[in-house]
This record gives sequence, structure tokens and C-alpha cells, in this order.
Amino acid sequence: MTVETQKETLGFQTEVKQLLHLMIHSLYSNKEIFLRELISNASDAEDKLRFAALKDDGLYESDPDLQIRLDFDKEANTITLADNGIGMTRDDVIQNLGTIARSGTAEFLSQLSGDEKKDSKLIGQFGVGFYSAFIVADKVDVFTRRAGAPLEEGVHWQSAGDGEFTIEQVAREKRGTEIVIHLKQDASEFADGSRLRNLVKKYSDHISFPVIMKSEVSEEGEEAKESKDETVNDATALWTLPRTEIKDEEYKEFYKHIAHDFEDPLIWSHNKVEGKLDYTSLLYIPARAPFDMYNRDAPRGLKLYVQRVFIMDDAEQFLPLYLRFAKGVVDSNDLSLNISREILQNDATVESIRTALTKRTLDMLSKLAKKDDGEYQKFWGEFGTVLKEGPAEDFSNREKIAGLLRFATTHTGESTQNVSLDQYIERMKEGQSKIYYITADNFMAAKSSPHLEVFRKKGIEVLIFSDRIDEWMMGYLNEYSGKSFQDVARGDLDLGEVETEEDKKHKEEAAEEHKDLLERIKTALTDRVQEVRVTNRLTDSPACLVTGDFDMGAQMKKIMEAAGQKVPDSKPIFEINVDHPLVQRLESEKGDERFGELSAVLLDQATLASGEQLKDPGAYVTRLNRLLLELAN
Repeated sequence: MTVETQKETLGFQTEVKQLLHLMIHSLYSNKEIFLRELISNASDAEDKLRFAALKDDGLYESDPDLQIRLDFDKEANTITLADNGIGMTRDDVIQNLGTIARSGTAEFLSQLSGDEKKDSKLIGQFGVGFYSAFIVADKVDVFTRRAGAPLEEGVHWQSAGDGEFTIEQVAREKRGTEIVIHLKQDASEFADGSRLRNLVKKYSDHISFPVIMKSEVSEEGEEAKESKDETVNDATALWTLPRTEIKDEEYKEFYKHIAHDFEDPLIWSHNKVEGKLDYTSLLYIPARAPFDMYNRDAPRGLKLYVQRVFIMDDAEQFLPLYLRFAKGVVDSNDLSLNISREILQNDATVESIRTALTKRTLDMLSKLAKKDDGEYQKFWGEFGTVLKEGPAEDFSNREKIAGLLRFATTHTGESTQNVSLDQYIERMKEGQSKIYYITADNFMAAKSSPHLEVFRKKGIEVLIFSDRIDEWMMGYLNEYSGKSFQDVARGDLDLGEVETEEDKKHKEEAAEEHKDLLERIKTALTDRVQEVRVTNRLTDSPACLVTGDFDMGAQMKKIMEAAGQKVPDSKPIFEINVDHPLVQRLESEKGDERFGELSAVLLDQATLASGEQLKDPGAYVTRLNRLLLELAN
């Protein structure tokens, strides 16, 4: 069959050019991973055809035996990998082989440093798929035809990885995709049967489609006389095997296949459920967060199989959004083969499986935390902020999620978040009934906050919240293990039995004794504060700001402002330390104008100490300069 066609030369997307350059120069020390990536892609293509054929078995084109074929030619120095999967149209080829259409690309590229060792890890984190062929190739040919398309609508793509590629229409009898890798001279070791077989066993034994190679059969002492096809991998879906028959290395390689990750997973859980529901799950926690982790709309979820038939990637219905970092497979016998995303959203079986998988994922993390605190800290460093979304999204598991949270505290001496709520409760002072915390923009701002003065005096540990999500999270987390939480900068401070009767009496007597002072300050600052009162928080500072019980905190205000939302108006409570010399000096001031100036300066200082911005910093500077000039005279 003759097809008249025109060869076009097109340029790679800029990001692809950068990625190709980095792969060729950064992954040379681990060249062999190219085969794993290409076989993984071929397996995905087979899966997609099998799913599409559920609705149209004509797509099989009288060739229903799905397989991946691997050949080599020593003389030509080539490797050929062919699948009879879904194949690609011309537009598919340009989209899949000429661009990187995924979120986080720009952020990924911005983090590359030029350090080959470090960059190779980042590249693995990003996932490279087809482009890994250029680690060993000086030219790559791709021949493909979409299943069901006319024979004359085949496509030939070719590139040397140098910034551009050619594409032309060709006749192709077979559906699927064939990749011809023209090896570099220093990669000729891969044009070898035993080398390729070993790599397939090492990296792709778990692929559920047979990888076929020619097997040379020879009599002893003679050269090969005949050859036949042989399957060089187990070709069994890994998750269907008993756990006792699967080695750790096999679990790790399967993770890399489904997650397109170069690094080993942190932990995994393999479970088969029989009874009211019948399904198998294999869940993994990655070692590193992907670059689009904080994009809540990015593709996420588990690979869904029904009766071992692939249905879809990124089935997000089986885990809540705050566990979007988990990867894995779920294979159900209780769902229909023609299930769709829309049906999944309203299926009672899916909801039951989701509940069980959520619990299993949280249990997996709990076991990791108990077994290896160091490994759990790695997890927390990568995914802790995402897990903090949990209390708001998953009411039934709030206590379990809270037990997995980690925080910095006033006792840790550094900003590392490594203290659990259980550890905090174990260290609580005698008579302490609440879990105290403070929120601020960063660890040092919180650590030096005047609100902590009384806690330092009494040796009470306080959790330090400096992630932007923390205050929002605490709106949904009221207690843990029977202990309620209290923001040390909000409402009346209740120290429980830690506060002595003498402390309480002193505060009451001070409030009565200095009643006139409180009234004068309230009058002077009437437009800026809702209340002025004597503090039991301060020991060294003259004053501090306190948020009302039902008012929005500073962190939430900043989040709303950044999102362009209107922030509700509220005034802070102004607490003063009547034992401080500055407050005593203020109390002795007779002139109302000067009294107002001094009161405003104290309020502005308290505002700055709380980490908030002054609405009129110029007025503060003017007042302060006036006072300094008076002192100088």
C-alpha cells in the first residue's frame, strides 16, 4: 500500500528540550532504567486498549493476544520494543512525544540546580517516561497506529533528541506502537539478549502482559541453530499474588511502574478483602512529594482494576483529598466492567472501599511512626502540610489524623516539627488540662511572642504553629485524647490548676485597683480596640493583643486577603501588664494628649510583637520620634 505523505519537522516544547538535555547528562550513571520506562509505557498502552475494547471489541483487529515484544540487532546496534496496545494518532504523537502536558513543569525546571547527582533525583521525581530512551540513544524512531484507525493512518516519528523531531504519515498494518532505539556507541552493551532479559526480570517482572523475546536454543558445543519465542517475565499482576510470594524488591519495582517514580517507596500495604466486599488493594506512600502536590486539582488517585481488567488511572474516589499523596492499585470484583467516573461518585461499594482504604492508609502511617520515627519524619517533611487538611475533610477520622500530626514546640529549641500530641500530653505539667498552642508567620516570631511569657515562667510547653494552614486546621480540631486545645493569644487564658490562687487574686485585685487606667486607655484607643483589661499572660512585656473568642486570627486574615476575599472587621482586645514600668509611667501621666500618644505607642508595639502589620506605620514613627526628642531634651 502506498501512502502519499509529507514529512514535517517540528520543534520540541522548550521544557522538553531542557529535560532531554538534563537526562542525557544527568542520568548517564543509571542508563538501564530506560527499558523499565518504555516497558511501563507499553503496558499502559495494552491496558488502555483492553479497557476501550470493552465497548468495541473490533479494536482488537483479529489480534486479541496482548503482548510486548523486545528485539535487538547487534550489527545495527538497535533495540526494538513493540506493543499491540492502543496506539497513537498523529495528534497523539505530537502531544505525547513533543510536549510535557502536566502541572508543575515550570516549578520542576526551576528547581534544577545543574548538579548532576541532585538533578537526577529530581528528574526521577518528575517522571520522564518515553524521553528516557535518549539516555542510550542517538536517534529514536517511533512507528504507531491507533487501534481501529485505517491502515494508511500510521505515523512515523523520528528525533535525535536535539531540539526537533520529524513526523510523517505511513502505512502500518499492525496497531500499537513500535520504538526503534539506535544505540550510542557507549550503550552498545544493551544490544544483547542476556543483558535485556536480566533487565526485564529486574525491573519489569511484575508487568501483567507477557514480554516476548527470541530464545536461542543450541546443542552443547554448537552455535545456535533455531530460535523460538519465549516470555521473559512472570506476566502476573503482582497484587493478585499472596504476600508471602512477593519479595520487597518486587514491591518496590511495581511501585516505580505505577507511580513513574525513580525512588523506592517509603512504605506499602498489600491487603485482600473477602466477604461482604471482595477486593484487593496495594497502597504505597512515596518518599518524595510530586511537584504538583499542592495543586488540589491535579490528577491523583489509585489505578482501578475490575476483575483484573484495567479501568482507569487516577481514580480519585477511593481516597480523600488529604491523602492524595498515596499511590497504588485497587482491584474489585464488586464493580461493573463498564464503570465510569460518574458512576463511581455515587456507588455504595466505592464508598465502602474508600472508608476501608482511608483507614488502612492512616494505619500504615501510624505503624511507620511507631516503628521508625526517622522514616516518619521523612514522610512528615514531604507530606505533613497536606495531612493537615484532614481534620476539616474527614470528621470520622479526626482523632486518628491528629495522632499523626507533628509540631515544633517551645521546648524543642528548633523549628523542626517532631513532637506528637501524645508526646505533648505525656509532658504536660501537673494540673494542666489543656493543649496550648500559638500561631505565627514563622517559628522565631512565635518563639519570641510576649504571649508565651507566663508559659516560660511556669515551664509549660506550647505548640508552635507556623504553617499557613494551621489556624484553619484548628477550626476543625477542638480536642485530642480528651484534652481541649487553647490558642494562647485568643480569649481569656485559662491555665487551670497551674495558675495558683495567688495568681488569680493578684489579677482580680489589679483589675479593680487600676480600673480608672483601663477606662482611660479604652477612651484613648476607642476606635482601635474592643476592650482593655489586665493580663495574666505577661511577665516582661508591657502589653499584648488578644483575639476575641469568635474573631478571625491573623493567619486566616492573610489567607483570605491573598485569595482576594473580604476580611470581616474586628478589633483586638488590648491587655496590659500593670506591673511594668512603662504602664506605671503611663498611669502617672496627667495630660490627655500625651496619655493618648503613649497609649497608641504601646498598642503599636503590641501589634508589631504579634506579627501583624501596622495600618499606619508613619503615624507610629512620628509618635516615637516625638517621644525620643522629649527624652533628649
